[in-house]
Amino acid sequence: MNSHDTTDLQASARIALACLDLTSLNDADTEADIGCLCERAQSPHGPVAAVCVWPRFAAFARRSLPANIAVAAVANFPDGSADVARAVRDTAEIVQAGAQEVDVVLPYERLRLGDEASVAQLLAAVRKASDGLVLKVILETGVLVDDVLIARAAQLSLSSGADFLKTSTGKTPVSATPQAARVMLRAIATDATAAGRVGFKAAGGIRSVADAATYLALCRDLLGAQAVQPRRFRIGASSLLNDIEAVLGGRAAPAPAAPGTY
Repeated sequence: MNSHDTTDLQASARIALACLDLTSLNDADTEADIGCLCERAQSPHGPVAAVCVWPRFAAFARRSLPANIAVAAVANFPDGSADVARAVRDTAEIVQAGAQEVDVVLPYERLRLGDEASVAQLLAAVRKASDGLVLKVILETGVLVDDVLIARAAQLSLSSGADFLKTSTGKTPVSATPQAARVMLRAIATDATAAGRVGFKAAGGIRSVADAATYLALCRDLLGAQAVQPRRFRIGASSLLNDIEAVLGGRAAPAPAAPGTY
């Protein structure tokens, strides 16, 4: 790697760090695990944008972090059921915990069946319950697969007042892909009410700065350079921070996390 490539990689690493939603959504997570996550979020190279956890850990994470790092928690996760009451309960717990951001799973199986009304109903209810918080809608693009379905999920999310469109839960065999990202970014760019406001979050399977740089470039190309900052661009990951710190510290990266992890 020449010095120019190294400089570019370090620039991407700095942006990725500032835009990182450092995530732990393991079934066996404990308060001790989340405590370690919150410590890691305060990197020697700078803070991440947010820490993303289960609702039950949102209040603990908020107490454990400085004010400049947001707390995000997941709702209707990971299955994306059409149970509005459940999604609203999750959201209310997140709000009451003092978190700043809600990552809700769109009922993607209902969308595949053509039941757009159920999708819109759940998203509207969660938007109302999370008033004043950043709302990220997870489309689960690796299951929707089809560009037309992904675009429709994006449109329904934007119509419901989403602040971010997010690719994936990280819990399915296929998570973020550049093709799905393009479809989502185009949906934002071509919506007059969203183009200058709504952000994009790539999540699941992003483990290296080189992976992150692909999504940074797509966001820059489709939403403009001004969108490549935490208010409009996020990366949801856990092991990515290892590679970011390795790149910024000028040392070789550790082995990547096993497939199937966030």
